[in-house]
Amino acid sequence: MFRYIKTIGLVLVILFAFSCGSGDGEQGAPGDKQLYSCGMHPQVIQDEPGNCPICGMKLTPLKSALVVTPTAEHEHSLDAHADMAGDVGKAGNGRKKDKKILYWRAPMKPAYISEQPGKSPMGMDLIPVYEGEEVASGSTISIDPVTVQNIGVRTAEVKRQPFSRIIRTVGHIDYDEESLYNINIKFSGWIEKLFVGRTGDFVRKGQPLFEIYSPELVTTQAEYLLAYKNQQRLTKSEFKEVRMGAQSLLKATRQRLRFWDISDNQIEALERMGEVQRTLTIYSPAEGIIIHKNAIEGSYTKAGMDLFRVADLSTVWVYAHIFEYELPWIKVGQKVQMNLPYIPGRQFEGRVDYIYPYLDAKTRDVKIRVVFDNPAMELKPNMYVNITIASNAGDNVLVIPSEAIIRSGRRNLVFIDLGKGKFRPQDVIIGPEGEDAMIKVLTGLEEGQRIVTSAHFLLDSESRLREAIQKMLDAKKINTAGVEDRR
Repeated sequence: MFRYIKTIGLVLVILFAFSCGSGDGEQGAPGDKQLYSCGMHPQVIQDEPGNCPICGMKLTPLKSALVVTPTAEHEHSLDAHADMAGDVGKAGNGRKKDKKILYWRAPMKPAYISEQPGKSPMGMDLIPVYEGEEVASGSTISIDPVTVQNIGVRTAEVKRQPFSRIIRTVGHIDYDEESLYNINIKFSGWIEKLFVGRTGDFVRKGQPLFEIYSPELVTTQAEYLLAYKNQQRLTKSEFKEVRMGAQSLLKATRQRLRFWDISDNQIEALERMGEVQRTLTIYSPAEGIIIHKNAIEGSYTKAGMDLFRVADLSTVWVYAHIFEYELPWIKVGQKVQMNLPYIPGRQFEGRVDYIYPYLDAKTRDVKIRVVFDNPAMELKPNMYVNITIASNAGDNVLVIPSEAIIRSGRRNLVFIDLGKGKFRPQDVIIGPEGEDAMIKVLTGLEEGQRIVTSAHFLLDSESRLREAIQKMLDAKKINTAGVEDRR
């Protein structure tokens, strides 16, 4: 150590003499003194070849611009400075000998520490760390301001501001399931005449669709007419039981026709005519577009077979897909904007009607249902659409930039700038991410604090290193205390 410090003092004097001396002399002339330095530790300078005392690497000669020959008038000065450096080195060695070695670390890999001297993974001698040189206790780290600037540390303020997000996604138009009608009959028979012959035709409520002949229906009509005429004949009977029996029979046969969806108007028409109708006309129960037709004139149909499907397109549903992390921004009743590629510049406004309680196993997204009015029939099922949902979470929300957060999987961490090169890690609980990559802070930070937004991974590495060293020192203190207690 004495030779090392003495050499540094010698070099400083040589450089001073070189800058003050005459420039007439030619550099690199015979007799110049050659100096050697370590490529990894430039502070190590010697006047003879050898190895670096820190890392063991071979010393390399300095450039000729730094090699000078001391003149006679500087010899005394060099010796004086060398003696002074030696005295400092001796004093330094004396002071360090009085201190206790806490642990040993690798010169090229500070994260590698040991309680005993030895070799680092790179084969270098471990360097002792004395009392007073250990890391500061706690998680706060200190970095030289010049280093802070060199590694590109940038900060931002924790502030309150309006917090919103615009979700853009795609979807497709579908039928309103509440406006779909399947038309079938509850008895078997033959379709004898069709009044609507094409899929896509528009039908109104009460419009005739087809006529059907059914032996079952003919028989039931005959039974009803008999019961009706019998009730009319016995209505003036003096026996109450007879009158009640005739009314019960009429009511039972009438109810059977109703169960077959025969309307009261059709039953009254049967009473007026007084004779069985060979065919029965089936009417549309709703207004809309025929989207499915299974009825063919002359074909036989069984009870329960769907013959027509009618869709009311005055309202349509739109199914849109959003990601899991966007769910906090979606609420039932929220307004939604929609535009279609085939109608540029036109926007339609709807509302969120339902959020499905499960995710798609393949796409890992959530389906939402949006309802739109469609009075002009411009919105057609199976069209692709663009959906925009603007959501506002508040006007006074505590937020920070997303880039400031270090996500480890177990926790979310930020570094608070304490000023003067000091930084402290802080756990935070965060909410959803809004516009401009701003994230809502639930707990952990206060308004006005400054946090690091770049180079925080370097700070995190330094913080973890100091934490590991501190844990080792704490464990060592506990073990030492235990040994002393046993004594």
